[in-house]
Amino acid sequence: MLSNKEMGRTGLGLALVGSMVLLAGGAQAQGLGNSPYSRIGLGEFNANTGGVRQMGMGGVGLAAPNAVNVNELNPALLYYTNRTTFEAGFNGQYKTVKNAAASSRSGSGTLGYLALSVPLSSKWGAAVGLKPLSAVDYESNILQDVVNTPANQPAQSLKQYRGEGGLSEAYLGQGVRITKALTVGLTASYVFGVIDETTATTVVTADNSANSVKVVERQHTRYSDFAFRAGAHYRQKVAKELTLNLGGVYSFGHTLNGQQANTQERENTDGTLSSAPITISDGRGSAYVPTLAQVGISLDNEKNWSVNLDVAQQQWSKFRNFNSTGPALSNTLRFGLGGEIAPDPGSVDHYFQRVAYRAGISIGQMPYQIGGKTLYDRAVSWGFGFPLPTASTLESTTISLAFTYGVRGNTEVLNSTLGTSNVQESYIRGQLGITLNNRWFIKRRLQ
Repeated sequence: MLSNKEMGRTGLGLALVGSMVLLAGGAQAQGLGNSPYSRIGLGEFNANTGGVRQMGMGGVGLAAPNAVNVNELNPALLYYTNRTTFEAGFNGQYKTVKNAAASSRSGSGTLGYLALSVPLSSKWGAAVGLKPLSAVDYESNILQDVVNTPANQPAQSLKQYRGEGGLSEAYLGQGVRITKALTVGLTASYVFGVIDETTATTVVTADNSANSVKVVERQHTRYSDFAFRAGAHYRQKVAKELTLNLGGVYSFGHTLNGQQANTQERENTDGTLSSAPITISDGRGSAYVPTLAQVGISLDNEKNWSVNLDVAQQQWSKFRNFNSTGPALSNTLRFGLGGEIAPDPGSVDHYFQRVAYRAGISIGQMPYQIGGKTLYDRAVSWGFGFPLPTASTLESTTISLAFTYGVRGNTEVLNSTLGTSNVQESYIRGQLGITLNNRWFIKRRLQ
């Protein structure tokens, strides 16, 4: 018969497998709420900013070791895993999207990520996991006058754009200690996903005298391939109660092989098809995802606080996707500053002295330059790590919360004649993280 501890380990493994299957099945529904900018390229990319702990600190932590959470952000930090750790994150978001003329609100909730890290030896740690890499989620309508129509029968063209899906990443990461101060790591990932985009055009007359027929163009693209990320971490004591950490991560540029099908169909006003779908093209192609370089610096006292600064640069100007249609993208820079403190992690009498408090700010360039001007994503973050009172040296459970409020883009008018403008997104995101730590593979002693 299995002991309670063995049953717990078995249940944890089954939960991980089951959750990964669930997340893989819903990987194409990583909704952002309506996000017009996700129409460009492969959607909105997650710029390797980590899990719930890092989100609470402004998406930083490249050089910040941690023995409680899964240190997947920098594979070199997996060396600091001293207990088997399972972590799951759940995302929620509420967003307001507006331009110079109108606004809309939307909300969404998804299963965010899963990770399992294991200490393989005193100098070697590893992790497996599944997380979203990019998300496509947009819907917009554009109404324009049709030129060269009779004066007594003006007509307008209604174009409806819709997209959904995204890319996910299943990874295996390993971190190894090389010297007392230096660790290195490597993550190998399998990237996969489906993106569906639809453009529907309807011509409508002022008096509705003509039967309206909607022309719908659908694009279905399936991607898959491998990607790699390398990391390094250096840790050195610089004072009696002060330690300096340096970290770096390099995500190699990689090609995503894809299969794309473009079809066209006609719909009546009641939604029924007026003609059979026509295949315009169906073939293979590829997308190139450019390199991402990240560096970080961290200071801590090896006890209860750390302060972190991260910088990231990605060469989006080298991005290519199938026939490279759409606007050219620009290289981006991102800065994040954040930290955490647990007033007294060993306190017995005061629970809230053991809670980890986190906060951070970030500013990043978006890869879209509208009218030659760079758009920015500015955000402030905060979060908490609540250890359950039943924690021991062998096993513990931590409930983490992280929140981010940010503003992306602006509503600057682009063409006063046509009435077009940029789009601004104001959002508040939340993440709930559950972390289970357990000391596996302990040699039992006879009693």
